[in-house]
Amino acid sequence: MWICPLCQQQFLHQNQNHSCNDRTLECFLEGKSEITTLLFNRFVDEYRKIGDFVLHPTKSKIGFAAKIRFCSIINLGKNYIDVVFHMNQLFEDNLCFHKMGQIPGSNTFNHHCRIFSIDDINDELKQYMQIAYDLGIKKENL
Repeated sequence: MWICPLCQQQFLHQNQNHSCNDRTLECFLEGKSEITTLLFNRFVDEYRKIGDFVLHPTKSKIGFAAKIRFCSIINLGKNYIDVVFHMNQLFEDNLCFHKMGQIPGSNTFNHHCRIFSIDDINDELKQYMQIAYDLGIKKENL
């Protein structure tokens, strides 16, 4: 692992391209509704049950990273959170994702979901959370 000397973020590759910034989780949560904050905290707590990771606040999102980034919260709305899972294949047969697509020139497929309630963090979503996490830790046989 390489640690950026400026922002102290950890990365898999030496001198990995990123944007150093001084954004914090508190910056993202400041002024957010009680339900949005609750959804954010519950989502993070559910991921902590799956495994270890670090949160990387950037200018526009909060990245979840193990060896590599596997998930991002891209929006903390008035009463919801928008989440993107970074997968190595397309999962079309689901009730979770409202938008899916391949990143051009890569083998990464982004799967977007919007979480409005605690009940949206259900068994189906947790299955995809696990898949994304396994990719993030670069688990063998995926």
